[in-house]
Amino acid sequence: MSNTKSGFSIERRGLELRFRNLTLAAREWLAPHFVRVRLTGSELEGFGSLGSDDHMRLFFPSGPTNSVEELRASPSREYTPLAWGEGWLDVEFAVHGDQGIAAPWAATAPVGSTVGAGGPRGSAVIVGDPGAWMLVGDETAIPAIRRFAALIPEGTPARIVVEVASSEDEIQIDAPVAIEWVHRGDNLAGSALVTFLETLTADDAVGPDPFVFIAAEQSIVKPGRALLTRWSVDTDHAVVKGYWKRDEDEYHAPH
Repeated sequence: MSNTKSGFSIERRGLELRFRNLTLAAREWLAPHFVRVRLTGSELEGFGSLGSDDHMRLFFPSGPTNSVEELRASPSREYTPLAWGEGWLDVEFAVHGDQGIAAPWAATAPVGSTVGAGGPRGSAVIVGDPGAWMLVGDETAIPAIRRFAALIPEGTPARIVVEVASSEDEIQIDAPVAIEWVHRGDNLAGSALVTFLETLTADDAVGPDPFVFIAAEQSIVKPGRALLTRWSVDTDHAVVKGYWKRDEDEYHAPH
């Protein structure tokens, strides 16, 4: 790994863990398999998310709950907060089929449905200025990629690579560089990104002192870490994780 002094660091910061009862207020389909929902409620007062890769847990009760214990006993999944303001919170979901709990809820729950939110309980915050940026992910990483992309200064070397099934699944992502889309077709999720990462050599490094973010199905972790080695990127300057694991609905990425 490089011993050159870096211009940035990733700092861990704790947040107060709070649980909130919220209401589904609206949904917007951004692509055939990708939906953004708006959650609202007075309990969002004080909500915050300091890191672009933050996770909060959403709870899906069958109806209104009367206690935190009852809420926490409901089925739940982890998601990245996208954007928020006074009394509202936006979250995006990749929706493929009717498997699981969260995606079908996001796709079909009636407006006015109850949903709970817990966290985030902590953040990983970029402090300082990376010399370059490399953001790689599948649909599940798009909210985090959106938030990271908003931090990239104009003119800073950067690559953003996103895997989706096909061109109809590409969505608008605001960024200072063009998004590079890779299509997996009918192949396993993450397979196109694995192939992409394995083709990168040391000569393909995005720039000096990069921040690297790689997140997709769990199979991305090994080739992602191998890339850090080839590019001589300190693991303290990178996030490489499986956001989900094939055939394991309850899996959630380590923080």
